[in-house]
Amino acid sequence: MRWLTGWSTGAPRPGTPAQEALATVTPIAARPLWTGPNPLWAVGDWRPEEIRLVTLRPGAPAAVTTGPTAPDTAEDTPATTRLAVLGHCGATDAELAAGLAAARGGAVRHLTAWPGSYTVVLRTGTRSTLLLTDLAGAQPVFHTPWAGGTAYATAALPLADLVGAPLDTGHLAARLACPESPEALGTGTPYLGVQRVPPGHALTIHGGRPYVSGYDEPSATEQPRGEAPAIRELTRALLESVRSRVRTTVPAPSRDGRARLGVDLSYGTASATVALLAAAVPLPPAPSPAPARGPAARPATGARSGAVKGSWARGGEREPAGPEQLAAVTLGETEGPATLALAPDTPRLRHTVLDPGPGTLPYAGLGTDPQTGPLTDEPGPELVAAARAVARFDAGGTDHLTGYGARQVLDGHPARLADLLRAGRPRELLPPVAALAGADRAAAGVLTGAVRTPLVVVRAAHRLSRVRYAEALDEAAAKLTARHVPDGIGTAGRRSALDLAWCVPGPAARWLSDDALSSVALRLRLAARRPAPEEHPGAHRARHALHRQARSFRTLLHAAEQPGQRLHAPFLDNQVVRAARLLPDDVRLQPGARHALLHAVLTGAGRTDLPPDWGRSPRPDRTAPTRAGLRLAADGLAELFDAPLLAEAGLIDLPALRTHLARTADPATPLTPATLAGLADLVSTELWLRRLRARRHGACWTGLPHPHPRALTP
Repeated sequence: MRWLTGWSTGAPRPGTPAQEALATVTPIAARPLWTGPNPLWAVGDWRPEEIRLVTLRPGAPAAVTTGPTAPDTAEDTPATTRLAVLGHCGATDAELAAGLAAARGGAVRHLTAWPGSYTVVLRTGTRSTLLLTDLAGAQPVFHTPWAGGTAYATAALPLADLVGAPLDTGHLAARLACPESPEALGTGTPYLGVQRVPPGHALTIHGGRPYVSGYDEPSATEQPRGEAPAIRELTRALLESVRSRVRTTVPAPSRDGRARLGVDLSYGTASATVALLAAAVPLPPAPSPAPARGPAARPATGARSGAVKGSWARGGEREPAGPEQLAAVTLGETEGPATLALAPDTPRLRHTVLDPGPGTLPYAGLGTDPQTGPLTDEPGPELVAAARAVARFDAGGTDHLTGYGARQVLDGHPARLADLLRAGRPRELLPPVAALAGADRAAAGVLTGAVRTPLVVVRAAHRLSRVRYAEALDEAAAKLTARHVPDGIGTAGRRSALDLAWCVPGPAARWLSDDALSSVALRLRLAARRPAPEEHPGAHRARHALHRQARSFRTLLHAAEQPGQRLHAPFLDNQVVRAARLLPDDVRLQPGARHALLHAVLTGAGRTDLPPDWGRSPRPDRTAPTRAGLRLAADGLAELFDAPLLAEAGLIDLPALRTHLARTADPATPLTPATLAGLADLVSTELWLRRLRARRHGACWTGLPHPHPRALTP
């Protein structure tokens, strides 16, 4: 796990416990980026190019450094400004220096507009520190009171370790009951007293006190545009995000023999799109053993062949004599979406099909000690599929590009149907409702598809477009208290209609205890008394679905990323998220919209040889490995829930869960995707609790006093 940490305090008196803590407590194995009263450290496996610092002093030009340099020991003045950009950032040194100069006037949004995924820390003078989160939530920031001031980090677990925070079981209940509802989750974390900065917000610490404010209110220039200009902007943003990663380092193999670049083809058109874009990026020549004298030779360039202004696709640009290949990885898939990127002639992709053995199935390894797995910052269903992800990523590249987040960034969330009605465009509901009706007609008969589905979906959309926010939350709270939780069974139209609400219970809510559901219902009722969001319900639901996916991706990084490896999700970059905002709702909601958008992106990038039906072939059953792994792990699951910590904390209805787990071992028992998702949430949370309890206190810090053992519940 890589993380940043620091603190900003007031002026503790000499000899006080706060002053002693500031003098003795430091992160273990950390490299200081700057010192003084507001220090900053980088902890973990950081590459040199991932640490970039800019210092601006009065009367001197901005000094930009890259890599783990010795911290600047010169004394700062109130006019000194420092900027740290950590992670993958495509900005040049000149852009960083200009960004810091502009930030001195108070503008910070431009610091999040560079390609890549990174964290920004800005220090002004000696008393004020500002941290910026990304828009999706893949680069979060956390904070907690400490030593008379505020400690912050890009991971919650080290802060909980620092202050000895107990578990917040109410937050765990909210994560299981309503994982996409900010009204239930709030800004809390699984650790009591450790707060999360919402995506798209800035944490400012001045004089030791924290202030959270939004920095990314969409301007008039970012309102949805026409389809063509929106797709052009999306193409430009995604091209730049992929290009900045492929061309970051020179084409040299990694030290462990893994290919430098890899792409993941296990998730259909999104991963295939990233693979095709990465394979088309011309690479710089390999460095010579000895540096050549004289000016560096530039590659010859010809006319641009891309359809987007500024495209990197150049017809006359020459590549090295043997173009570097990209490791294209699939797991047990040889047909369909897994090989979409290989249908056109793409010689730079070296396809590797992994054997999906029993060790790569979800829930693999539950028969062994569940405490031996990776401890992630927060729980997440990715823990039960960590072995499967590790198998894919281990065969990939040192820099491995994935398509995570594409569905949520380009989403056609059902709740957006209500936004169309609010905007006075009811006719644009016809294509998506007709597509749902067609799917239900094939699965459940003509009566259901032709009559019931359109009626149920349109009625739910009209209701969501008219219902008041407070009434919707009160109704959701009442349903939770009465255990009226959907089980995921039914047609596509019925499931879409249930999703047309301000707040929807998660798939694990059906197995929670009455006390847990009541505590979450109380959170919803309290949230109903606060002001309603300014955005429409569809945009609200879609944005928080993206936040949940970004949290899942971050958990995946902690659980499956190999030492020295970097997993990339270009779709979660700020500039791609901003570009996707420009897509009109009716474009997102068209049947097959995501495939059509990705096809248009590749066409705009110069890939005009793709067939018209590219990406529209039938998808394989993605839940089949989960069903197989769940049934193979039946004995391990029974042992795991023999005396679970979830029951000790009062979170689950244990008899009901045990009964359902016993039925899952029967191959004749149908397991819907919602059932599989709910069980994954519960099993992963139980695994996470056991690993957290087995963890030694003080593993992140030196100089901490040994605390008294705490119970699971606060």
